[in-house]
Amino acid sequence: MNEKSLYKVWICGLFGTAVVLGALSGNGAKPAAPIKPAAADTPAAEAPAVSKQLTALVAEQGTGIKVMKSSDWAEQYPHEYETYMLNNDNSEIHDYIEENPYIKTLYEGYGFAISYGSARGHTYVVEDVTSTGRPHKLANCFTCKTSDFTAKVLNDGDSAYAMAFEDMEVQVTDAFGCFHCHSNEPGVIYITHPYVSNNLGADLEKVDPATLSCAQCHTEYYFDPATKATMVSYHGLAQISPTDSLEFENSLVDAEGNMFADWVDADTGVRKLKVQHPEFETYMGEGSVHASFLSCADCHMPTKTAEDGTVYTSHMWVSPLQDPDLLNSCAQCHKEDMAEKVHKIQEATRARENELGYALEQLDKDLASAIQAGTLSDEDLEAVRLASRNAQWYWDYVFVENSEGAHNTKLTNQCLDLAQQYLDEANSYLQ
Repeated sequence: MNEKSLYKVWICGLFGTAVVLGALSGNGAKPAAPIKPAAADTPAAEAPAVSKQLTALVAEQGTGIKVMKSSDWAEQYPHEYETYMLNNDNSEIHDYIEENPYIKTLYEGYGFAISYGSARGHTYVVEDVTSTGRPHKLANCFTCKTSDFTAKVLNDGDSAYAMAFEDMEVQVTDAFGCFHCHSNEPGVIYITHPYVSNNLGADLEKVDPATLSCAQCHTEYYFDPATKATMVSYHGLAQISPTDSLEFENSLVDAEGNMFADWVDADTGVRKLKVQHPEFETYMGEGSVHASFLSCADCHMPTKTAEDGTVYTSHMWVSPLQDPDLLNSCAQCHKEDMAEKVHKIQEATRARENELGYALEQLDKDLASAIQAGTLSDEDLEAVRLASRNAQWYWDYVFVENSEGAHNTKLTNQCLDLAQQYLDEANSYLQ
């Protein structure tokens, strides 16, 4: 597998088999008389029949909850914890700026132009966010990085996001762990990130809990300009698309009438947006082949059998291409060589990413030159800036999505087509 794809595939999921029957009540409380999960590590021959959790539970807010660390569960869930710690083996970082030099221009003025390394094992997320080299002003940068911050948001609300980064850093005791997906109840899937439960609302019941657990972090987000809270740009499944998200962020304006921007390019004046790993939106989006019957965990968290016969869910988050058991499960529907098929999709996606990346870099340079020369009217300049902003959004939506086209090939190609369309529009003013 290409290095970029190999190290960009890191998906979170569930801790063992979750068993809760019943619908989620409106206030996020547990269903009445839930069926508790079978004890972890019960030999398969003795395990009772269980049912899959039907609806993710929503963690209550303002309860003063304290985090139970992942290590606290090691004795009760030895196989899950052992495989969780295997994420330490995914320790190599690749420099995306070196591999894709055009992004230094595309992200100029933003932290990713300073430092942009490939994702590695979840167990490194705190170390990576504190040593990345990018400037961190606020604690909202810890969203998804540590259970301590997840709990702080549940307890304190949006005020936690606006804390100074350094003030939160000294409170971190646990990296990404069980709490994110299970609160303090391994075996039961909880939504602990309010922006997911608040924005999906009743549609939570329409999404597999094991997919929702991943969606808490593997989603496109932005920081609210006023509260600095982590937010997603859709309300309900019907709005999960790159176009709806772009239209939403384009509709956000400040007191001066300026569109929301993650940063403004100093050379071109383009109010740019940074897409953040939209795996959930891509997988659930139009054109997805598997979302209706496979969860993220089905493809990224293989079921394993220990030497003593215990059946458990691996918590070493991997690409299906790295696990023979997962690849074998694909053969139930796919007769072709799945590894070869996925590699072809990813190679084609990367080729288009690079072609568009270099073209967008040239657009930035040409626009900067046109501004210096004063060859554009004010009206044309704003038209170029908007087209450039939109083109980079659609390109970035694919570039930062960790599957390189494998999660939803149709949507991936649509995004790249739209990036090309807006790129052509921008260039038409510069001829």
